Amino acid sequence: MLTKAFIPYKGYYSSPFARWQGSLSNEHPIVLAAETAKRWLIKKGWDPKMFDYLVLGYTIPQIHGFYGSPWAAALIGALDIPGMVIAQACTTSTTSVFQAGLGIENGIYENVCCLMADRNSNSAHLVWPNPLGPGGRPISEDFLMDAFDHDPWAKNAMIQTAENVGKECGFTREECDGLTLRRYEQYMDSLADDRAFQKRYMFPVEVKISKKKSLMVEADEGVMPTTKEGLANLATVFSDGIHTFGSQTHPADGNVLINVTTHEKARELSDDSKIDIQMISYGYARAKKGYMAMAVVPAVKMALKMANIGIHDIKAIKTHNPFAVNDLYMANLLNIDVNNFNNYGCSMIFGHPVAPTVGRLIIEGIEEVVMLGGGYLLAAGCAAGDTGAAIILKIS
Repeated sequence: MLTKAFIPYKGYYSSPFARWQGSLSNEHPIVLAAETAKRWLIKKGWDPKMFDYLVLGYTIPQIHGFYGSPWAAALIGALDIPGMVIAQACTTSTTSVFQAGLGIENGIYENVCCLMADRNSNSAHLVWPNPLGPGGRPISEDFLMDAFDHDPWAKNAMIQTAENVGKECGFTREECDGLTLRRYEQYMDSLADDRAFQKRYMFPVEVKISKKKSLMVEADEGVMPTTKEGLANLATVFSDGIHTFGSQTHPADGNVLINVTTHEKARELSDDSKIDIQMISYGYARAKKGYMAMAVVPAVKMALKMANIGIHDIKAIKTHNPFAVNDLYMANLLNIDVNNFNNYGCSMIFGHPVAPTVGRLIIEGIEEVVMLGGGYLLAAGCAAGDTGAAIILKIS
């Protein structure tokens, strides 16, 4: 259990998420994230030199990524600080924020910038020498598509893991479609009153079209209008499966920043010094081979145990749910109402840029709990390799 790591209220932002091959598809994600963070810091009136460390979370290889964290730090204006890169697939944000919190807890850092960014669009096509190949033919990998389609250990595609869980637990196509529609309706709540909820935390990104022309991307791109009839008309991905392309997430591009610091510094930087956002605990797990959706539950249980609370003590729950079955399984195992969490949206609807995904969920969860008058926030999700992670914050 942590006691010393805090997040300033409004000490964070999420960019809009854009469906792959959209407006952010040609932007270098580290550069775009750093440029967005720099603009945000200027708007906040924060000096980037206040940070003493930068944690960069990113997972999809990019040119010059070898220099990732110190490069990003320099680009935002923090020229003298080092940092690290964390790549843990879909739980990258969870672990990045927690690692920053551990550094604060142990007095290694005082003020950390956690910057998470990825671009699924135009992802890397990798080639390695293979002296033993016929004629010296190299080994190649389409990083994104091959990663989605083949786990080298479990020997299956990611969607197969969801189907495995669905089959073992007896979930149906109708349950997946019904939950997808519910999640879409929850996302639509974030668009009410001219996107009032999203505007609490979302910060636009600027895309340079030419030397003289820029495009400001201010809202999510590529969220599909969803109806009961529309979902019912989609074919399942596998003939004997329960998921369609409607009841799973879509690849996206985007970035997120979360400031993790001491209690004293958080109060100094907060937009409201009466609001404390304290990091409490973290949990992790690995499910049996080929059952990725199951990993979330033991990770959550670990985080709850470390925090010394129960699931019904949680005020708001946010999950990275690449497939509808993720939330169905978690709700059943933890005895909670599947319709009453992921308010205001989730990755199944607004997309999955990988590294920043849970960062956005954490930020949305903070804002929701503040609106509810305070309490515990749980953010959790699965990740490649049948793993999962969870984090608990207390907002008071």
